[in-house]
Amino acid sequence: MKTSVTIVQGADGWKIAKRAEELGYHSAWFEDSQMVVADPVVMMAVAAAHTSRIRLGTGVLIPSNRIAPQAANSFASLNSLAPGRMDMAVGTGFSGRRAMGLGPIKMQDLKHYVEVFGALLRNETTEWEFEGKRRKIRFVNGDTDITNLVDPVSIYIAAQGPKMRRLAAALKANWVNLYSSLDAALADYKDMRDARLQAGTSPDAFKSKIVISGCPLAEGERPDSPRPMRQAGPMAAIWIHNIVEMEQFGELGTNTGLDKEILEQYRRLYQSYEPADARYLWLHRGHGLFLREDEAKFITADWIKKTTMTAPVAELREQIRELRNIGYDDVSFIMNTYHPADSDMPERWMEVMEGV
Repeated sequence: MKTSVTIVQGADGWKIAKRAEELGYHSAWFEDSQMVVADPVVMMAVAAAHTSRIRLGTGVLIPSNRIAPQAANSFASLNSLAPGRMDMAVGTGFSGRRAMGLGPIKMQDLKHYVEVFGALLRNETTEWEFEGKRRKIRFVNGDTDITNLVDPVSIYIAAQGPKMRRLAAALKANWVNLYSSLDAALADYKDMRDARLQAGTSPDAFKSKIVISGCPLAEGERPDSPRPMRQAGPMAAIWIHNIVEMEQFGELGTNTGLDKEILEQYRRLYQSYEPADARYLWLHRGHGLFLREDEAKFITADWIKKTTMTAPVAELREQIRELRNIGYDDVSFIMNTYHPADSDMPERWMEVMEGV
């Protein structure tokens, strides 16, 4: 089972990729949320210049953020800096769109995006629909070394729901899932396997990555101790953000269930945000990065345990072994090191994996 990292941070996030390579990590992916974190393409370029082995990718790219020809050009250019080390993971959009008051893009639009992106990187002429017109496009200098269209770029689709998993299977793409619980991870994997079989492909021919937020607990450390609150707390809060916005934007993955009284208190907090027609501007502040002071009281030890992988090292190893036995071949840990006390998180997660 491969060990990877998903980086949710500012412009210094490339340093985590560099350290991860030194520790033996397989890949480093950067979040694509233009109103929340630093630009992933910028960080991937810097990381490419400071690494030689680790794979680099988007975790995950949102099609509406970058038109398909531009995304293909970015990856072809990055592929020149880090030949054969590029992953493009794509999804319908969560934080990067909700932070602008928008819901997910349509599945059909994502399908077209992936098809165009893939064709361009294969140096093919393809048809692209934009601004109500359909046009033939290609890299007009694709036969030169201006960009790298030779080494393949791996394509992943983030698929939390059954329809998206079937689209990933139909497009013959690799799969990336978001961890919420072991039970959900098992059910999702079984459904993805069924989708592959229904599409007439071998499930074992494609990669299955699962992205995990959490924190290895030291002796005497609780899930609501300072470091776990910094590392796991932001994702635990994201699940609440998802619940309060569910009616407006739809559900992200599996709803793990939240105490009704806590949820109602959070809803009242959410209703107090101004301006009333753009409450998302405050809700998504700190999204995945840090806990806001006004919401920290809702992130209990129990909620962190339910929604993230936060436990003593021995217990984490058992949980990750179970993910491996289910069939996941790559586990990616969400981490940021913006707080000085958390600079050793890449080492702490690698210590966990060395015992798996």
